[in-house]
Amino acid sequence: MLTGLRRLRSTGTPSAPAPVGLVSRALVVTERPDRYGKQLASHMSKRITTSWDEAARAGVLDFGRGRADLSCVEGGLQLTLRCGSADAAGLEDAVGRHLVRFGARDELVVTWTRDDGSPGTVQRKLED
Repeated sequence: MLTGLRRLRSTGTPSAPAPVGLVSRALVVTERPDRYGKQLASHMSKRITTSWDEAARAGVLDFGRGRADLSCVEGGLQLTLRCGSADAAGLEDAVGRHLVRFGARDELVVTWTRDDGSPGTVQRKLED
């Protein structure tokens, strides 16, 4: 459980629990997971409810129809997305696309692995 969360943005009313039919994970290899986790939470707070706890080095992106937990681990930023199967590809893309854009210099790659065996999506910098 995260403690000391600093809410970056609130929609005013708590969202209903997201339908969890699927869990998808990605380890984004980077030497700066804190920077990217905080930046992602801050950026996404313009449209959804997010939080980032610097002490815990973890955060949450609450899409309403799904939730992504962010945590700094050895070797990178761990992403864990919980949502309904129909929303998986779109939410994976939304999270991954923003991270790849922020980390263009570091050439971040986000490769999602779903627990139900269906193929996850991959986000990477487009070749020039």
